[in-house]
Amino acid sequence: MGELNKEYEASLKSIETENKIDRIFYRPIGFKIARLLKNTGITPNMVTIFSIFVGGATGFMFYPDNIWYTLCGILLLVCANILDCVDGQLARMTGIKSEIGRILDGFAGDVWFTCIYVSFALRLGHLYGHTGWFFVLAVTSGLSHLVQANITDYYKTLHLYFISKEKGAEFQSPEQIKAQQKEIQSGVNRFFYNLYQAYTQFQVRSTPKLQKLLADLQVKYGEDIPEEIRVEFRKQSRYLMRYIDLLTFNGRTIVMFIIVLTGQVWVYFLYEIVVLNAVLAFVMRKHEKMCESFL
Repeated sequence: MGELNKEYEASLKSIETENKIDRIFYRPIGFKIARLLKNTGITPNMVTIFSIFVGGATGFMFYPDNIWYTLCGILLLVCANILDCVDGQLARMTGIKSEIGRILDGFAGDVWFTCIYVSFALRLGHLYGHTGWFFVLAVTSGLSHLVQANITDYYKTLHLYFISKEKGAEFQSPEQIKAQQKEIQSGVNRFFYNLYQAYTQFQVRSTPKLQKLLADLQVKYGEDIPEEIRVEFRKQSRYLMRYIDLLTFNGRTIVMFIIVLTGQVWVYFLYEIVVLNAVLAFVMRKHEKMCESFL
């Protein structure tokens, strides 16, 4: 049992960055499936691509105003997120990791929610007319979601960076990604790297105090940041995790599932645009103040 627990923990990025629902539900199931797939030749990227189709089908299920279709949609999205756990855990268990795999993993979630937002807009247009206005809400929600996911991913990866150099290996600057991009020959891979570079550039421009802190630490310590600084940073970062978790898949979908079961899907657009953007603004302001306190 002890060895199994060690293998399970090794399949996670870090216990510190996992929220409660992931720890008690998604990750344990993902771990069991990943162990079954470990010696089958199925790669993490295959799992990710399959999850795109499973999660994307949620949008079709959320279009009819029917409780049974809605329940099927909820189940599909839950299954898609389990698969999202499987690909990462399988990658860490087998050592089959790639930058494209990580980029593709983030792209999968964008496809799921794009399908859902389009479905909501079509459903509301069918019920009330004025489809164009609902598509404005859908696009605004989608852009809000993209920004929220971008910054949330950045903060979680940053937390890993302050655990150890190995855990934070995915924490990269736009310059590092540009250097990797030059070595890519494939047109498809280069396209994904272009998107990823724009993704990281937005993160950098949105966090000036953090960038100054990272630059100062690099000058003073290089890659050997003292442990006391790492521990103190993570302590303050963990305090913000309770708010950051509202912007993650679990924080978002709990509210979505409740709303979609009531049939009033327009409420979710307001939740995404008003509430979650307010949470994002609060978290970014607090995080920048936290970084300033270290300077």
